[in-house]
Amino acid sequence: MTIEEILIGAVQEAVKALYGAEVTEQQVQLQKTKAEFEGHLTVVVFPFVKAARKSPEQVGTELGQYLTEHVGDVVAKFNVVKGFLNLVINDASWITLLNQIHAEERFGFQPVTVKSPLVMIEYSSPNTNKPLHLGHVRNNLLGAALARIVEANGNKVVKTNIVNDRGIHICKSMLAWLKWGNGETPQSSGKKGDHLIGDYYVAFDKHYRQECDELAKQYVSEGMGEEEAKEKAKQEAPLIKEAHNMLVKWEKNDPEVRGLWKKMNEWVYAGFDETYKMMGVSFDKIYYESETYLEGKEKVIEGLEKGLFYRREDGSVWADLTGDGLDEKLLLRKDGTSVYMTQDIGTAKLRFQDFPIDKMIYVVGNEQNYHFQVLSILLDKLGFKWGKDLVHFSYGMVELPNGKMKSREGTVVDADDLMETMIADALEASKERVKQTEMPEYEAREVARKVGLGALKYFILKVDARKNMLFNPEESIDFNGNTGPFIQYTYARIASILRKAKEQGVDIPDTLPTSISISTKETELIQKINQFGAAVRQAGTDYSPSGICNYCYELTKEFNQFYHDFTILGEQDADLKAFRLSLAKAVAKVVSLGMGLLGIEMPERM
Repeated sequence: MTIEEILIGAVQEAVKALYGAEVTEQQVQLQKTKAEFEGHLTVVVFPFVKAARKSPEQVGTELGQYLTEHVGDVVAKFNVVKGFLNLVINDASWITLLNQIHAEERFGFQPVTVKSPLVMIEYSSPNTNKPLHLGHVRNNLLGAALARIVEANGNKVVKTNIVNDRGIHICKSMLAWLKWGNGETPQSSGKKGDHLIGDYYVAFDKHYRQECDELAKQYVSEGMGEEEAKEKAKQEAPLIKEAHNMLVKWEKNDPEVRGLWKKMNEWVYAGFDETYKMMGVSFDKIYYESETYLEGKEKVIEGLEKGLFYRREDGSVWADLTGDGLDEKLLLRKDGTSVYMTQDIGTAKLRFQDFPIDKMIYVVGNEQNYHFQVLSILLDKLGFKWGKDLVHFSYGMVELPNGKMKSREGTVVDADDLMETMIADALEASKERVKQTEMPEYEAREVARKVGLGALKYFILKVDARKNMLFNPEESIDFNGNTGPFIQYTYARIASILRKAKEQGVDIPDTLPTSISISTKETELIQKINQFGAAVRQAGTDYSPSGICNYCYELTKEFNQFYHDFTILGEQDADLKAFRLSLAKAVAKVVSLGMGLLGIEMPERM
């Protein structure tokens, strides 16, 4: 049992023995003692005052006396400040706790069993008309970290991706390739497939805007107002009409259009796979909108027949949600083609057929808040019992110093380029800190990969997901402050200490003797390590990877202060040296577990 579990049980027994009252574990509030008071853990006594019919100070004193008498092997002494009982925990209990931390391979994690709930988490959701960009990076990192955190809280997890492989935007890239591609392939161009297709998406937009400008000028010369001319040009431009015709052909299974679509998508998927691998992201199941949209159309038609939806004069199908405080939502266009909402309905149906899902979490940007509000209502109206319970993990956008990203104009921050730049920056930073002769080039490059990607991941994940953020590569790669490299450097420092101890023949026993006398600073560090489980639980409750970032940073800060104040390898007392090495080893273990939840690898040397 942990110190907290022992104390909670003892307080329950004390309240029953002293006041004849039964209290639950939840009613026993245990918290870290404030720095200005003596103690390690504090019991809030106010919940027991009514049953005791005594003052908070009296209740605190009586509870303190009971605990020192009945669990004196844990509680060394106590003091009462108003309604708070501050407990001083003896050294032996802290050392026992340290031994337990080492004994548990996945310390702080809850076990996953056959009876564990199954949580499906959707993230990434790329379009096959362009490569992944900085916005996708935040989505993927949040989704992958959330999946690890949810699993660490004792849930079975299915990581899923929905690929937007159909629609007008796909047809734009296909049409541009047909017109201006000259048969270019990833092999002939030397480009990743997703980059190649993205170039044609940009090319389409360039030619389309030229057509719109020319048409708008023509309409204005014919007497039309400027704004009206611009809008009409957007609708009447030959390129956009061709793209729409291609979409209709696609939905009618035109063999030529489908063949081109399949070939170009395969190029894109190969490119995506490379990016996901570099990012450390994976999926258990991938769905494709080209396969799910028909399921969605079927459900919409079914809803139409049941009177849940209605058809307008132009043939389009709508849902009237004004009764739910919203507006009317398009579900099928007048030409019968699907919209995103229809596709999401079909995808949800297939997922719940494929898996016994207890909870469905969508990791999607906050610009889609309304979309998921509507989706939840529509699924509920269509009879899906899980409709109301879906979770939209809404996150803010990544902003850049020079403004928002626009993929159709080719001004995005490409994910591949970003990761390569971060690795290069990390390699350059390491050259400034370490002589090249101290580390072989292959190892230096591997360390740079871990540090560069770690810097990127940590910088993005440390920000509250709900907030917009400004990405600053230079700030993220800093080896000081609240950054990934700072935490990685602390881990590498501990690894170096442990290597030197081994070289000196110092043995770190699996189980330390509990007779060692330790300082307040050392007990505080053990206490901080022990808070990891609570941090994991809170991150799971709040869906908050940033909570893990904050914990890892605080733990490494506390270790660095300890390292500054105490000697480890130079300690003359053999038992105390072994204890401090064990303490450092525990910090490294928990930091590695915490950063692992974020998908960040820890280098043994830096």
